[in-house]
Formats: sequence, structure tokens, C-alpha cells
Amino acid sequence: MPGVSRLEIPRRHDYYVTMNKPLLSPVNDYVFKRVFGENLTVLAAFLSAVLGIAIRGEDLAVIDPNFRANRAKDHLGILDVKVKTQQYGIIDVEIQVKAAVYLWNRFQYYTARNYVEQMRSGRRYESLNKAITIVIMDAHLIHEDTAYHHCFRLHDKKHDLDYPDSMEIHILEIVKRYDDGDPVHQWLQFLAARTEEEFMSLAQNNPAMEEAWGVIKYLSGDEQARALAEAEERERLDRASLYDAGKAEGRAEGWKDGMANVAQNLLHLGLPIAQIAAATGLSPAEIEVLRRMQ
Repeated sequence: MPGVSRLEIPRRHDYYVTMNKPLLSPVNDYVFKRVFGENLTVLAAFLSAVLGIAIRGEDLAVIDPNFRANRAKDHLGILDVKVKTQQYGIIDVEIQVKAAVYLWNRFQYYTARNYVEQMRSGRRYESLNKAITIVIMDAHLIHEDTAYHHCFRLHDKKHDLDYPDSMEIHILEIVKRYDDGDPVHQWLQFLAARTEEEFMSLAQNNPAMEEAWGVIKYLSGDEQARALAEAEERERLDRASLYDAGKAEGRAEGWKDGMANVAQNLLHLGLPIAQIAAATGLSPAEIEVLRRMQ
């Protein structure tokens, strides 16, 4: 299956040193798309570790090769990396750096949408492939235990029966303690790395991480890539600051405006007004006004 061609990286991977710039973080939205979305060997190794199955780069095809990487707005409607596999269905991978009350609804929506969208091509029910969502959290999302990798599926709790494979949601929390014996462990360490020593220690015995490390080094020294990554980070911090400051002021006007933007994005995703009201703190009447404005 054809995929996105690899990013052409100059052989001189220490380019960033000559620019005297710090390394970019792999959990930056723009950097993540460039590292994992444009290098199928890296993406295949990561997916194999998380899903516990053998996936090859040649079996992957990134559905949106541009990833809207230059667009900073409308994050709620844009997935980081969406990939089709020959054997395992559609897989979405995304980065989240802040926990929010609406995230669980969002994860369910994306997964269900990717499952249902397969019917648009005239396929029969029996030919539908599994839809998988992998969420990498750079924040605490699940507080009930200390596990860093959770996999959610449809399950009959009373009779302890799993529903036949259809949808699956993986939550990876970088901020939690890792188990050295788990293949996911190294990838979470890689995503948490910030220094050259940390990256090189992980990459020296892992070809896929060595390739990913080379991309990060190159992007860290490329002025255009750095500008896009830093713009992405500034906007994220601005959104977080608006949200936190507004909440502290008891739903001040700035926070309310911020929640109005969130509500508009959730309306675009098709969530019910009652759920949006619960997620944003806005009233159903206020959300209905926003819906009519779209």
C-alpha cells in the first residue's frame, strides 16, 4: 500500500548545534506530525509497540499527508496522524498536553466516526475494519491508578465478555512511571526526552528511534520548522492561560469567550448540546445561539 514518502533529512544531523538552538520537543504538535507522520518506519515501530502486533512501514498509508501542519486553529477537529493499515483498520494517533472534561467524548467520537466512515465507500458490514485511537497524554488523565497504558474496548462487565473487535481506544500517559519490561516504555521515554543525551541513549539500540532522533535534530535547526513549532506552542499556552485565568475569576468574560470557541468546535464535531454544556459550563441557550451562528 502506498504511503507518504520519507522526509529528506540532510546527513548532517548535528545541524541544530550550529544554530545554537535548544532541541524541539517530540510532543509539540507540529514536531510530532513531522516525526511520526512523514516517516513510516518510525510510525510502524511505534504502532507495533503500542498494539502488540507486528506492523511494517510498507503496510501503512497516511490518509492526510499534509496533516494541516501549518494550521494552528481548530485543533478539536484535526487529528495529528491518521493512518490506514492493510490488516488492522484505521488508526488515529494524537497528542494531548492538557486534560479537559470533554476529551473522553472526543475520543469516542473520533473512533466511532472512523468506523462508520468506512460504509461511505459502499462496503458491507462484514468487511468493516477495526477503528483504533491512540492518545498520547502529556498530562494526567486517569487518576484511578498508576498505569501509563490503558486500552478500552466494548465489554460486558457482568459476564466478562469482550465485544468482537470493532473499536479500541488507547491512552498513554507520559507523566506516569514506566515499566522497563514493556515495549511501550522506550517510546514514552523518547517522547519525554528533552536533551541530546536522553535521545541518544534511547536511539543507540533502536533504529526507528535513531531515525526519529535525526528528524528532531534537523527540525530543531531549521528556522522555518522551528518557527512553526514555536507558534504552535505559543498558541497552546495562550489557550491554556485564558482557560485557567478565566476559571480563577469565576467565569470571567475572557474565559467565557474561550469556552465559546471550544463550544463551536464541539458543535462542529456534532456533539449534543447537553454534553457541550456540561463540558464548557455554558448554558444550553448560549450554545444554541452559537449553533445558529455557524
